[in-house]
Order: sequence, then C-alpha cells, then structure tokens
Amino acid sequence: MATPPPEVQATRRAGLPTPNSTHSYWHRDPSKTLLDHHTTNDLPATADVVVIGSGISGAFASRELVAGGRSVVMLEAREACWGATGRNGGHCQPAIWDSTEEAATFELATFNLIKDLVAEHDIPCDWQVVGGVHAIYSQEVLEAAKKQIKRLQKYPDLKDKAVLVTNQAELVAQHVPDALGAIFQPNAAKLWPYKLVAWLLETLLSKHDAAVFNLQTNTPVTRLERREASWIAHTPRGEVRAREVLLTANAYTSYLLPGLTDIIVPVRGQICALQPPQGAIQLPHSYVWTKDASDQYLIHRGLDDAQVGPNTGDRSLILGGERFAVPEGEEGVSADDAIDPIISGALHRGLDHAVKLLPGDEPEKEALHAAYEWTGIMGYSRDGHPFVGRVPGTFLGGKGAESADGLWISAAFTGHGMPVAPRCGIAIAEMILGKEGGVKVPAAWIPSDERVSRARSMELARTLEDVLRSLPAED
Repeated sequence: MATPPPEVQATRRAGLPTPNSTHSYWHRDPSKTLLDHHTTNDLPATADVVVIGSGISGAFASRELVAGGRSVVMLEAREACWGATGRNGGHCQPAIWDSTEEAATFELATFNLIKDLVAEHDIPCDWQVVGGVHAIYSQEVLEAAKKQIKRLQKYPDLKDKAVLVTNQAELVAQHVPDALGAIFQPNAAKLWPYKLVAWLLETLLSKHDAAVFNLQTNTPVTRLERREASWIAHTPRGEVRAREVLLTANAYTSYLLPGLTDIIVPVRGQICALQPPQGAIQLPHSYVWTKDASDQYLIHRGLDDAQVGPNTGDRSLILGGERFAVPEGEEGVSADDAIDPIISGALHRGLDHAVKLLPGDEPEKEALHAAYEWTGIMGYSRDGHPFVGRVPGTFLGGKGAESADGLWISAAFTGHGMPVAPRCGIAIAEMILGKEGGVKVPAAWIPSDERVSRARSMELARTLEDVLRSLPAED
C-alpha cells in the first residue's frame, strides 16, 4: 500500500532539504570524489538495503551492513554529508555529568570507537582530544552540577570522567574567569566532522564495486511505498526496491514518516567561524555553557590542528548556539538556506564575558567578525532520546494497518549526534543483520507506539529551568 507524505499541515513537519543551503565552514574543502557522486549513471533497480541519508549515522551503518554481506544503495537529497554532520560545531564530547549512567556509558564507548578508528587508519579529520570545559554562570546550575557530580561517584567507570572546578585561580587558568564554576570532562575532542564521514564513504566506494555499495547524491527520496514484501524508494530519478530501508535523515524524518510529525522536530541551529582578536591565546579546550535551553558551544581551530593544506594557520573560533535570541528558538524550521540576523548578532557578541581570549587584563572586543556563518537542521525528539530500531506501522501516518516490516530508523539526536550517532548506526545495522550480542542501545531509545504516545504530552526544553528538570535524578 502506498504511503505518500500528505501535504505539510503541522508547522513542525519537516520538508525536504533545501537545494540551496548556506555554506558551511566544513564544506570549504569538499571531497572531489563525493561531489555530485553517482556510483552508476542510473539508479540501481534493487538492493538489499536502501540507506536514506549520508551523515555520520548512515555512513557507519552502511559500513557495518556491507561488512555483514548486504548490498547497500545510499540515497542523499543533496551532496554527501551536507546535513547536520557537515554543519555542526566540530565537537565530539560524551555527555557524562548530565546523563544517565546507561547513556553516558554508551556515549563514552562511541568516543573511544571514533578515537581508535582515527588512530588505526590515520584519518585526516583533525581529530584532537582536548578536554571539554562546561562553564557555569548561574547559582542554580552550580548547585545542580554539584549534585550530578556526587551522583557520578557511584559509577566506577564514570566518576573520574567529570570534575567540578570552583577555585577562582583554576577558572582563570581555564579561560573562564567570570564563571562561578566549571565542569571539566577529559574525554572531549574537536574534529572536522565532514572529513571523517567523507573518509568512510570514500573507503566504501574504493573497496567495493557498485553492486555492493552504491552512492547516489542529489537524489531525494520523495516517498516510500510498501509493495508486497519490499519497499520502494521513489525519487525524481526513478525508484529503488529493497527488502530493508534505513532512515538516517534525522531532522527530515517526518517528511517520510508523517506519524512522527511534532515528535521528531526540525530545529535550525546557527554557527559561525569568528575571527579571534589580534594577540588572542590558543584556547586549549572545547567549551560549552548554558544560559537558556540551548547550549553555546565553542572550539578553537589553530596551528596545532593536524590538517595540513591551503588553510593551515586558520584560527577560527567555531561558535554555535544562541537560537533563543529569537522567539520559538528556531523550532519547526527545516530550511538551512538562510541565517537569522538577530542570532548572528548574538553569536558575534557571544564570547564577551564568557571565554577569555586575550592574555592578562587586556580588554576584550564586545563583537567579533565572522568569516563564515551557516545554519543546519537538527532533529529534536520531544522526549529527548534518539529513535533507534524497527519502525512501527503507525509512524507511516496511517491508522496502523500498514506493515512496516523491514523499515528501520536511526535519528533524532537532539543536537548531540557526534558521540551518539556512530554507534547507533552500527547498532541498527546489527539489528538488520540479525546479529546477536553486539552494540546495545538504551531501552529508552527504542521506537514504539507507547513511547510516541507519552512523548506527545512532553515539550521541548525552552528555559534553563526546563534543562535542570531534565537532569538525571539522584539515585
């Protein structure tokens, strides 16, 4: 039975990715292999698995599926890795102090997976473990942080993964002199995320022929159709039939699964590459701070970065956040073809009194110039958890009578995909392969009708109080 997406009725139903996106800093050196890539001139008629989306979750899933003996056709609406993975802030930091033990352990394992993979293959993606500073500027957050750090002491594998700093001299040394405190997490890295995914996809293409791995960019899937025991992925260039379909479209999920409209909500994030003032120090860590329901997040590119090329010496400050500078916090926006001037102004001023860039008592500039500014669309789930597993029939938007056998999802990373999505991709591939004893995702991440029903009564966090209420309970 055909399940074409109906006309967009809810404001938070995703559309297709916009053809003309803002220009991401990370896309300034794109892969010549992947640009406008069609492994074959025509779409293949069939595959074992169609993977929709070419970001980090889809790339890791495809790698696992191919290793497990399945043929994969990857369909991407735009260029490869042109969605959230190619538009994020360049962080990979497991959430330790503010996550449950189960989620923190999963994310820490993902961090180690990427670290080991980069080291084993010498992947040129500027991966550097730098440690992460979570600066605290309100008494409420400081008190909550103290409780969370105390909670972590119950878990031997986590208790040394987050440390609370309140000594003023130490805060100055960490370049956050105006903070009331800061949590330091040693397992935090900065990287060029597009180059990591590009390496994965290029490697799949170089090691396998088109019958095993076939990448078709600029080929949006406009609808999914269940036909007998197969799925048909319809595109403007034709259709592909497969027994299994994996949706790794993240923020754009509800375009193809209307039943998840307003459950996986597209949220536009904005990021800029700020030019540091003359004489600025090289920040040794990555930085995060919270002043409302959205984190502000910062990495400092620099001469210590591993990537060698025409851009060596770039010391951009990659800063994202500030979406609540505008009403509604960019919720329900699935177009990344523009930047918001109000958010832009807030980002240009975002480091003032947050992170110290100049040595000694030198005055800081209130606003910095941006060489790049771009937007990207994140997929936020209303219950705060990813969706990883088999898709129930009701997600198709009908009355639940349709069969969704063979339809899978790995999406809704709520702006925190880098330390989560890779192992979610591996986990979902193992589910498709029927592999036992592999990567296990937290139970709260498994899709179900009951979960969606509960989520409909929840709201996305919009205030600092909302964020604090979402912290794990002391157990």
